[in-house]
Amino acid sequence: MSAERLYTPEMLGAAVELASYPPLPSANAEGAARAPACGSTLDLSLLLDGDARIAQVGMKVRACAVGQAAAAVFARNAAGRSDAEIRQTHDSLVAWLEEGGPLPDWPGLSLIAPARDYRGRHGAMLLPWKAALAALSSRAEAG
Repeated sequence: MSAERLYTPEMLGAAVELASYPPLPSANAEGAARAPACGSTLDLSLLLDGDARIAQVGMKVRACAVGQAAAAVFARNAAGRSDAEIRQTHDSLVAWLEEGGPLPDWPGLSLIAPARDYRGRHGAMLLPWKAALAALSSRAEAG
């Protein structure tokens, strides 16, 4: 697959959305993730509601276009999600990437689907879900 087909205007445009999700000073859960293959990183701050569901997302993303697009897809659709939903999507993404399973049921994932053919981008695709799991896990341990 050529770079033109991977880096679509929609994928590149998603990076602009990240300005709508600045780090949250009032976060009650924080986590980070790093993609070893490319060095992309994501620091995630979450504001959780009384039921431990995501109410608001903030992030600092230092990633390639694929990682930035994955972060935007995550942020667009994270509100109202529980730890179990984040874990299920993460695990489904891993299965989709590694075993050719079906594309997980998360709105907007088709935006980053072309990157599946680039193994070196898999870690960047998983960044927001890994950071969210770290944030939710640290919250559960503290609570």
